[in-house]
Amino acid sequence: MSLAAHEAAAQSRCASRDAVVTGLAERYGESRQSMGLAANNTVVEIFASEETGTWTITMTRPGGPTCLVASGEAFQAMLEGLPNTDSPA
Repeated sequence: MSLAAHEAAAQSRCASRDAVVTGLAERYGESRQSMGLAANNTVVEIFASEETGTWTITMTRPGGPTCLVASGEAFQAMLEGLPNTDSPA
């Protein structure tokens, strides 16, 4: 799938969270990779497929729908540690 096709599918589309998660899994083979809570209690999630490299960022408002925010290609999972901030002895 091309990046343009994936972007077209993600343009300001909102639906129930179940429908969005099912659609991402069935259409793109994506599963949730990470999530976080924004200051306004909005849940932000990143879905991706390690096989195809596609990724999608979603946003779910409290009591509201889940919306597709961004999508793309070349997803890479990274688990980087924090840099050492200790002063040299």
